[in-house]
Amino acid sequence: MTLPRTPSFRLIGKRALVTGATSGIGEGCAVALAEAGAHVTLVARTAAAVEKQAAAFQSNGWDAAALPLDISDIAASEAAIATHGPFDILVNSAGLARHSPAVDTTQPDYDAVTDLNVKAAYFLTRAVAKGLIDAGKPGSLINISSQMGHVGGIDRAVYCATKHALEGMTKSMAIEWAPHQIRVNTICPTFIRTPLGEQTLAIPERRAWIEEKIKLGRVGEVADIMGATTFLASDAAALITGTHLIIDGGWTAD
Repeated sequence: MTLPRTPSFRLIGKRALVTGATSGIGEGCAVALAEAGAHVTLVARTAAAVEKQAAAFQSNGWDAAALPLDISDIAASEAAIATHGPFDILVNSAGLARHSPAVDTTQPDYDAVTDLNVKAAYFLTRAVAKGLIDAGKPGSLINISSQMGHVGGIDRAVYCATKHALEGMTKSMAIEWAPHQIRVNTICPTFIRTPLGEQTLAIPERRAWIEEKIKLGRVGEVADIMGATTFLASDAAALITGTHLIIDGGWTAD
């Protein structure tokens, strides 16, 4: 009798690009991919920070390189991908939030959030996909979205708008690039204990709202995202594209 075998979660020989890689969710995703055996190119705006991060990875025996880059500079991003790619895996974790009541939203805040969360994500994902298509290679492209890409949130009209846009973008790209065996998915975390998340968690009434909505009764940790990242990047997720993996402790189950 021939029994089925579990596809590998290992990423040996794969090249990954991770944005926002020096802290929070991006850092966790980069570690997860490196632990699975991928060569990880770490992207962040500050050269000193990303080079320090690459050195820390290398000291752990992981294969990593630093790429200082502001992904909101579309031309620079496309040039960097063309020079350093193709990348088998993308984790687009760079993001921005500027929360306020919708009636108080300023145009500069709106532009800053949408330029990074939507425009930069769109063109970076496109650049990585183009490199794979030109090389005739398959790939797994992962956008870090949010549970707020599926619901609304207090003082989060702009942020929610960008994450809903990211979900639609991901589905459309997945359909378009499926013939090239390029998979495109999102990971949608709830509130995660990161420097960005702590800004909200420090407000008692917001924390109470969050803890009431998360059915498992706790705020997320970066480690809660890491296994999902390895899974979606690996052959274990070979038939998964155009969808989202919600890691929200049951928030959106209502």
